Amino acid sequence: MNILYDERIDGVLPASDKANALQHLQHALPDMTLLHREEDLRPFECDGLSAYRVLPMLVAMPHTLEQIETLMRTCFELGVPVVTRGAGTGLSGGALPLEKGVLLVMSRFSRILDVDPNARIARVQPGVRNLAISEAAAPYGLYYAPDPSSQIACSIGGNVAENAGGVHCLKYGLTVHNVLRVEVVTIEGERMTLGSEAFDAPGFDLLALFNGSEGMLGVITEISVKLLPKPESAKVLMASFDDVEKAGKAVGDIIAAGIIPGGLEMMDKLAIQAAEDFVKAGYPVEAEAILLCELDGVEADVDDDCATVRKVLEEAGASDIQQARDEAERALFWAGRKNAFPAVGRMSPDYYCMDGTIPRRELPKVLKGIAALSEEYGLRVANVFHAGDGNTHPLILFDANEPGELEKAETIGGKILDLCVEVGGSITGEHGVGREKINQMCTQFQPDEITTFHAVKAAFDSAGLLNPGKNIPTLHRCAEFGAMHVHNGELPHPELPRF
Repeated sequence: MNILYDERIDGVLPASDKANALQHLQHALPDMTLLHREEDLRPFECDGLSAYRVLPMLVAMPHTLEQIETLMRTCFELGVPVVTRGAGTGLSGGALPLEKGVLLVMSRFSRILDVDPNARIARVQPGVRNLAISEAAAPYGLYYAPDPSSQIACSIGGNVAENAGGVHCLKYGLTVHNVLRVEVVTIEGERMTLGSEAFDAPGFDLLALFNGSEGMLGVITEISVKLLPKPESAKVLMASFDDVEKAGKAVGDIIAAGIIPGGLEMMDKLAIQAAEDFVKAGYPVEAEAILLCELDGVEADVDDDCATVRKVLEEAGASDIQQARDEAERALFWAGRKNAFPAVGRMSPDYYCMDGTIPRRELPKVLKGIAALSEEYGLRVANVFHAGDGNTHPLILFDANEPGELEKAETIGGKILDLCVEVGGSITGEHGVGREKINQMCTQFQPDEITTFHAVKAAFDSAGLLNPGKNIPTLHRCAEFGAMHVHNGELPHPELPRF
């Protein structure tokens, strides 16, 4: 199993005595829910990456901004680390708690504060579900574009922390492109406003920095997001292929034709069969791969784009092309894709969901490499892609009850991420690094870059109390992982603190 918790953290952070921390927090925050008994802590021992579990020391569940400020100040004074958790749907261990830390659960901050249809802005608390924003905006003919597959459950605060995407991010962008302003509380308990509801904000673009910062820089307490008008027309084409690599090449061909779909998704045979058995979406189970291509906009333009994409798909070797006949069938096509993860879970006792990003042109090569790894290690892999933006989600099927299978799944996952980096991609597209991919950060980045990350972290959290052990590896760790050479036993820039 990969080492997920950097053993040095216990030596870097002040020792946290549970009874002492509990006493101080109860005294400072008598009206705040503070869980400390094992049976109450157990439900919070992991996020969506359930293979890794840690029982938190304490769980704090505030319901006012003032409680968060007091909590942060108290933890800062005590030297107690804080991990912030939203809905717990994350898949990289980003919300995995610490044995000697407080888990700050933001689920009670779940109010939609304002929907302004004229400005096309919604102001929400971080515990609001992603889908709830679109539901609140629907009466005004508006919606919130980023739509992760877990949108029915995941919270917008977590979306910002991980810079979540979704099936429509190719055309409408990731979370970072759809957030205008955030309110945050620092580890010292101070409030900050980043960004603006105006067209631009003064100073450095710290708003973009907070998107994807995985709870390492501050606690998000309020978010202003863009709302978009619902397209006049949206139509979906489903193309079947008898070869996975042909489907991968067709993705690049569509973009090369000058078409930017609202969504462009790919599923291989194993994922198709799982989704069809689960959802009954009308997927062709005999196909080796399918592409779902959604085109939206003005009716006439959508019809023209459908004709262009159909021609591209035919030339790319599609064996069959179907267009959703109505809105109900369109929704069904997407239901199959959005339920692919739970559907695959019915095929195996366990699966390990990866999240790498690659250039579109490299899709055929990466798919071939994943197939080779699957054969080499004897574990099936179901491929589900945000194909249009190159965000891959290979699902590695295994049985944790079989000795060595989890380790094999992790090995395959690491090699897939290495392959993504090799072809010019990234180790994550939307799930974040968390604890899961911290070793692969050493593959992705050079020592000077990692040192810069530590410097940014120190600027916001000099004591290293916010979500320690996540996202940024120590340079020692990279050396041990074999991805960095340490000259003469010395690390670069030894004067900078290491977390």
